[in-house]
Amino acid sequence: MLDILKNQNKKSNLTTFLNPYSYCLARKHKELFKHFNIKIDGILLVKFLKFAGFDFKRESFDMTSLAPEIFNQCINEDKKIFIVGTNQQNLDQTINNIKDKFRGINIIGCRNGYFTKDERVEFIDYLVKLNPDILICGMGAVLQEEFLLDLKKSNWGGVGYTCGGFLHQSSNSLMYYPKWMDRYHLRWLYRFFKEPIVRKRILIDYPKFLFLFMYDYFKYKNK
Repeated sequence: MLDILKNQNKKSNLTTFLNPYSYCLARKHKELFKHFNIKIDGILLVKFLKFAGFDFKRESFDMTSLAPEIFNQCINEDKKIFIVGTNQQNLDQTINNIKDKFRGINIIGCRNGYFTKDERVEFIDYLVKLNPDILICGMGAVLQEEFLLDLKKSNWGGVGYTCGGFLHQSSNSLMYYPKWMDRYHLRWLYRFFKEPIVRKRILIDYPKFLFLFMYDYFKYKNK
């Protein structure tokens, strides 16, 4: 996977984010991730990559990082946004929160991230015709990347971002993390206690990440 990070497509109009959990998944889908500009979401992975000689900083699609920058840019440049992901109830609440915080933002539509195979094909055709400037997709690692790439292959020319858990995390409030936990890079600890699925990832998948990363590191260095 380190070779993909080194040679990633930084000029791509599709951007995704890796953390230790999604790193493990991305290793199995290298051909997919080759099409993306890849940023690093998670201070642990940033530190491991620095150890391996990569110069990454922590960047995430949430309110502690890139989301405000992207939303404000969309307002200033009058960009049309479409948002896909999570369940419809969480999505509607999140969009209301975004509109309250970012006055004048042009969100032209939204849809939950659950569809059948036929619905998915029809929805991609619909998005190509609608032609939003920005599409934000939060459907979970690999599914969201596959969706954005299929959309691009269908001749959509906009800019796409994956956003992981941002859509469901922001249904109550856009400011998901307490400020002091964000300041000291303890976001993982906050999610550990708040989200059961994250507890599983930290206890089971993160040790797996440590092994796989070191394997990739020695393989990469010995090329």
